[in-house]
Amino acid sequence: MADANVVRHLGRSATVGGVLELRGVSKSVAGETHIFETDLAFAPGSFNVLLGPTMSGKTSLLRLMAGLEAPSTGEILCGGRNVTGLPVRKRRLAMVYQRFVNYPTLTVFENIAAPLRAARLARIDIERKVRRAAEMLEIASFLERRPAELSGGQQQRVALARAIVKDAELVLLDEPLANLDFKLRDVLREALPALFDGADATVVYATTEPVEALRLGCPTAALWEGRVAQFGHAHELFAKPASLAAARVLSDPPLNMAEAVKTASGLVLGRGLELPAKPAAPEGPCILAVRPHHLSRKARSEHAVGIPARVRGREITGNETFIHLDVAGADWVMHARGVADVEVGTALEAFVEPDRLMLFSPDGHARLGMTA
Repeated sequence: MADANVVRHLGRSATVGGVLELRGVSKSVAGETHIFETDLAFAPGSFNVLLGPTMSGKTSLLRLMAGLEAPSTGEILCGGRNVTGLPVRKRRLAMVYQRFVNYPTLTVFENIAAPLRAARLARIDIERKVRRAAEMLEIASFLERRPAELSGGQQQRVALARAIVKDAELVLLDEPLANLDFKLRDVLREALPALFDGADATVVYATTEPVEALRLGCPTAALWEGRVAQFGHAHELFAKPASLAAARVLSDPPLNMAEAVKTASGLVLGRGLELPAKPAAPEGPCILAVRPHHLSRKARSEHAVGIPARVRGREITGNETFIHLDVAGADWVMHARGVADVEVGTALEAFVEPDRLMLFSPDGHARLGMTA
């Protein structure tokens, strides 16, 4: 499979469910490929992240996993059983979307209890499960209210509680925190893995934000234009991206890039700009990449490389500044703490440590050397 991306994560074992596998799965609509041929495997009981920008294929992959859409090629297995054509209602899965879905005429208690009543659990078991989930998500005091009486964040927690009590084999979370305020999003982000710990469910969490993947610290699949660019622990992907696409997925603000030529004496960028840096890479054309927060206005060590630049503009967002630079004709961004006092049109040096310079092949498919 020339375009296949093979991703394997066999984490802790569980007694319920089995490994979720996508084998050679692709998805095309009206001749347009949304998901290229991909192999994925997640272990039961593991919490995993799908990370990628908008339109990278996260929701398409989740819908394929859920059975809401049929793949154009390949098959989906759970515990070794082919579930490719199995209707959603016959699967043990729960899904929470960015926009929460609750029953407006039911109380919070009944909203959470809905899947338990459908499964015909005993009343005492329903009571125990609902109250446990409500306490975990700090909505126990709202159980007799209706969704319209709650804030957006509280309603999203109701949707999450319903997913928790369902005792699903597979829990799919499609940017469930995106519409919440910053403080609540931060709290729930930290709590999510613990909420599903011990549930023996495979959890797949989709997000556009690298900071979420890094803070969750879970196995992460980096998605770029319908392909899995790389899979591994989020911090490993950040430190050692295997391709330019993987590096771009894990960069916010966007990655700084420039065409370059590796020589025996250093790097040559556009307009004849020469840098003395000597990263471990073969000589020849390449793409230089630097993360915005690895640039600084002052050298952080005696080995720092100074990159001549000119200020294009700046964005001040409270306690940080994004300085837009012209580096040999390329648009770069420097992330600075506080309010940076710079004027448009002035020249400055953007310093970076040599081991923060990343070089990739001209087509971006391979990392050249491993300097970071």
